[in-house]
Order: sequence, then structure tokens, then C-alpha cells
Amino acid sequence: MFLSSVPMNIWLLKIGEPVPVDAGCKERLHRTGLLMNYLAEGGHRVTWWTSTFDRIRRESVCDRDLTVSLKERVRIKLLHSPGYKKSVSLARVRDQRHVARKFTACAGGENPPDLILSAYPTVELCKSAIVYGNRHRIPVVLDMRDMWPDIFLDSIPKAVRPFARFLMYPMLRDSRYVCTRATAITGITDEFVDWGLNRGNRERTPLDRSFPMAYITKPPLKDEIGEAERFWDKLGISRAKADFVVCFIGTIGHQFDLATAIRAARKIRETGRNVTFVICGSGDRLEFYKGMASGDDRVLFPGWVDAARMYVLLRRSSVGLNPIPDRYDFLSTINNKAVEYLSAGLPVLSSPKKGVLHRLLEAEKCGTCYEPGDQPGLSRAIIGLYDDPGGLKAWSENAKQVFERRFDAEIVYREMSRYLVDIASRFPGRNQVSGEIRRRV
Repeated sequence: MFLSSVPMNIWLLKIGEPVPVDAGCKERLHRTGLLMNYLAEGGHRVTWWTSTFDRIRRESVCDRDLTVSLKERVRIKLLHSPGYKKSVSLARVRDQRHVARKFTACAGGENPPDLILSAYPTVELCKSAIVYGNRHRIPVVLDMRDMWPDIFLDSIPKAVRPFARFLMYPMLRDSRYVCTRATAITGITDEFVDWGLNRGNRERTPLDRSFPMAYITKPPLKDEIGEAERFWDKLGISRAKADFVVCFIGTIGHQFDLATAIRAARKIRETGRNVTFVICGSGDRLEFYKGMASGDDRVLFPGWVDAARMYVLLRRSSVGLNPIPDRYDFLSTINNKAVEYLSAGLPVLSSPKKGVLHRLLEAEKCGTCYEPGDQPGLSRAIIGLYDDPGGLKAWSENAKQVFERRFDAEIVYREMSRYLVDIASRFPGRNQVSGEIRRRV
């Protein structure tokens, strides 16, 4: 791989991830934020274009466009958008279009970068990036994170699917356009890269690569950890106790089946085993699940937790719960939640019994899977590990090892940074449009 020592100017386009907009931010950074930092450490200038709307908390971080300079070479451009209340709604589509239009308008007043990495989705923002890149003869890389809009179509009843496809035709058309015109396609797994290539009807080149979701293991500050330890102590999740803790950390919505876990908690309690389920997060189904678990003091709902509380909880837990939907996009990925658990040496209990994650857990012996809705199967898996401390310890060691080999952010995102710089270095002077660049690789 050819690497340039010349500092590059790179733009990252991604909405919906935690953004460190102030020094007191306690959110842990995800893929884009970590990549931003590794690029900056390499001496490159980075601008992260995102939205002011926090999709997890359903609120804006500020009420206007805002540019935040974090350090000498790093800027975050927050584009104000109206936001939305429901994940699947016309308001969300309007919000995404609004951000894409604002990017087009604001980017015109900036010095063009050497490369753009645009996360897919959103389709609208990716299209704006491709149009801008072709106009200025800049390589544009798409990072495939989700299979839009296909997943929406497949969730609609078959009787009305043709009508929905008609309404979504503009997004489907734009999806094909961006995948065809991108300089290169990356993704969180090879399956996601292949999906993007198929959507663009193009052959794979050496530039098309997968980089898994990765996690940084650097601990929070000492005083933050101290506060987090006191928080969990008060809830009874104590380092001194010998309880077996099953944790879930994520959005509590319709995607993740937590009903099976709550039913399993009830059955396991009847056996007399000290197993506590800690379900962290917020979302549309939080109150429903609280009601379902009412009266069961072995199922806790602490709400949304910051990075330090998450860090401590993972290290006081025994296993991590990851009930992903039985849907082709989830089956094609190893999601961030599973990687978080592995980073702390937690075996992963996931569903269903198929897909990329299932194959990883079976091959590496660092977790197991159960079928969706299979409460007896989940209960047996938890009881089996509870009754076999030696087996649990072996799986925990395997989890640590597979994380260090495959999902450590230090390895993954430093390599991804070098990859992006390499692409920018191949085409100095921005003298080729995206399609022409691909043909020359």
C-alpha cells in the first residue's frame, strides 16, 4: 500500500453518532468519532459533518448550525435539522433531506477536501457527497452501515409493498446511483461490502474492503469510574457480590427482543439461582418492558448510561445479551453491541442461530445463540454457564482474545485511516472523477 507523508484534508459524513461537542461530553465515541481521532493523530485535517439532532434522545444538541473546533486539525460541522419523533416516519425522511441540502449549501463555501468518506445511510447525504465529489473531482468512499431502503420495504405487509416501493422509488434510485458512482465501497463486514457492490452493479476491486465495527478499551477518567462504581453499588450490582449478571446495553425499541429475556429471568429465579438482568437504555418499548418485569427485582432498568457507567457494568457482568432480529441485514453483521461485550471479556448470548455473528461465536467459542423467542433455550444457556464457572472463564478468555485480534479500535481504525489516506494519495490534484478513478485501479 502506498502511503503519503503529505497531510490530507478529509471529510467524514455521518449523522446519528455521539458527537463530542463539549469538554464535558460523556458519550463514548463510535466508528466515525474514533476514525476522526486516528486521522488527526496521523497529522491530517479532519472535518466531521453531522446533524444537531440526537436520534437516541430525540432532541437537538443546539438550535442552530454550529462549527466546533476540537483541536488544531479537527472540526465538527453540526447542521441544524428539525428532527423527528419516530424512527420510521415521513418526518425522519424530511430531516434527512434537510441535512443533505444543508451540506450541499455549506460545503460550497469550504475548501474542497482530498477525500470524502460518507456513511451509508443516509442515502440523501451520500448522494450529496457523490455529486460534490464528482463536481470537484474528489474520491468519495461509501461506508456501508445499513441496507436502506430495502429493510423498510421488507418490513411492510406484502399486500401494500408495491405501493410502498412506488413511494420509495426515489430513494431506491438514489441508492443505486451512489453505489455506482462511489470511488470505493467499505463496510462493517464483507457481506455489507458485497451488498453495496451488487446495488451498484459493479465488480470488486482492491479498493473495496471491509473494516469491522471496533471498540476502544481505554478506560474513562479515574473520578468518572469512581462515580460509576458508586452508581452500580447503590443498585446492588456490586463487585463484592457473587451474583451472575446478564447485561444488555442499547436502544430499547422494537428491534431487540427483550421479552424473551424477561421471561427467562422469571424462570431462572424459580430455580433459586442468583441471576440478575440489567437492561440499560431508553426507547419506545421501555415502559412496556418495565411493566412486563413489574415485581421482579432481578430485572433492573437503570436507563441510559454514560461511557463510564457502561465500562464498569461490563466488567461487573457475566455475559452480554444481544437479541438481534432474524433479518438479513442483522445476519450480515457483527454489531457494535457484540463487540462491546467482547471488549470486556463477556461471552455473548445472541439470537438467532445463524448469520455472521453466530458463526463467529461458534468458531471462537466465546458465546452461543438461541432462536428468537426461545425462552427455554436462553434459560438453559444462562444456567449452563452459571453452573460451570470453569466453562464461563474459558469463554471469557476466548472473548478477550478474539476482540484483541479482530475488533480493537487501535488496530481496525488505524488501518482504516491508512486506507483512506492511501486512496487520497493515489489521485493527487483531484484530476479524476469517481468513476474514472475506479477504472484505473
